Amino acid sequence: MMKKSIFLGCFLGLCTFWGQAQVEKGTGQNPYFRIEVVDAENNWPVPLVEFKTVENIRFVTDNAGVIAFYEPDLMGKEVWFDITSHGYSVPKDGFGYRGARLKPVSGGKAVVKVNRDMIAKRLGRLTGSGLFAESQKCGTDMDWQDAGVVGCDTVQTTPYKDHIFWAWGDTSLSPYPLGIFNTSAAKTPLPETWAYPGQPPVKIKYDLFKNQEGKPRGVIPLPSEGPIWIGGTLSLKDKDGKEHLCTVYSKIKNFLQAYEKGLAVWNDEKEEFESVKVLWNKSSGKDAPSCPEGNQAFYTDEQGVEWVYFGSPLPNMRCRATYEAWLEPENWESVSTPRVLSSVKDESQVRLHSGSMQWSEHKKRWVSIFVEQGGSSFLGEVWYTEAPSPTGPWKKAVKVITHDHYTFYNPRLHPELLPKDCSYLLLEGSYSKQFSGNEYPTARYDYNQVLYRVDLDAPELKSELFE
Repeated sequence: MMKKSIFLGCFLGLCTFWGQAQVEKGTGQNPYFRIEVVDAENNWPVPLVEFKTVENIRFVTDNAGVIAFYEPDLMGKEVWFDITSHGYSVPKDGFGYRGARLKPVSGGKAVVKVNRDMIAKRLGRLTGSGLFAESQKCGTDMDWQDAGVVGCDTVQTTPYKDHIFWAWGDTSLSPYPLGIFNTSAAKTPLPETWAYPGQPPVKIKYDLFKNQEGKPRGVIPLPSEGPIWIGGTLSLKDKDGKEHLCTVYSKIKNFLQAYEKGLAVWNDEKEEFESVKVLWNKSSGKDAPSCPEGNQAFYTDEQGVEWVYFGSPLPNMRCRATYEAWLEPENWESVSTPRVLSSVKDESQVRLHSGSMQWSEHKKRWVSIFVEQGGSSFLGEVWYTEAPSPTGPWKKAVKVITHDHYTFYNPRLHPELLPKDCSYLLLEGSYSKQFSGNEYPTARYDYNQVLYRVDLDAPELKSELFE
């Protein structure tokens, strides 16, 4: 009986291997064995898939879903790879292992298919180094050049004049662990001039703001005892029609403690933010006021008045969508929205952490994505909800993204990167082991921005489920 069980397990294991991978013989012209990982549903490349050998050598797919494998002691031999990926998997073999057995040869190639187990599709990494490093080892995507940073936190984006303005929090550079702590930034053309990034591989080329030495620099050079973070970044016109790039800044010390908040406006000539009003300082002894921070969404009411709502993920403040109204705190109005929703699946409570909101022309509804405060992976579970207006009623939510013991905080929707009547959402967030308890950072991906797509026509996202 024991022999039959072992034979059956080996047989099932081989069936899993041959069903999941297609192997091509090598030419010997390139030392690397190219492993391509694709979604079994649509053959799209899948970034952020980890392969681990029995000896615990780890490899991770790049934005093209590629791993370049070359280990001299393993070439030409059968090698077992454990395969793991947030939200994607391969079937178990007869012994319960999830992976594939490949025979790597120089110049050869294998295609391994994975199954998507979550609603969202992972499109790729947007920031950091080596976005196509594995592919380039194999001789493809040689025209790609990284932007010049290795890690960055929490994105802010807004259309401004003839481009899209991007800004990030603390930013890591390769020469030394301490990098930029007063907001790095870049611009890209408006998306209709290049391509809508709805399908992998993702290639967004940032034009970073740099110093005279050609190195990335901070764009809010205010005196500070620590980092300077920004929020609620948006473009507003004044009464004369002049466009202003506006933001709220926070000066930080002792890791996460704000000690000053203020309003800042972009100087086009200097290409940097300048403080125009200090709103609060800790030395005053008063509590920090509510400010138009988080993410912004524009809304025109039944009387034809245009408002801009601020919050993370749901609105907690609004003002009229003019530069003059934003500039004066007496024009800011508080908005009440819930911090707890119920799960569509089982009615359990879902506590909202950070996120963002936008209008969906396709759904004719307001939609929001947010990170759950708690859950099976601390700050790693992303949920979707929708409502008829910015203030709701927001009632129920569906989980669309999962990260296994990894955080994915401050997710940001990107309506500015898509056509108006688009049938899917784009969102990016900060992928980091911080707060997760995971001691093993994912090489290149850790502390960077990862982009996902959520198809609004998915059966799990029918509007009636959120009533």
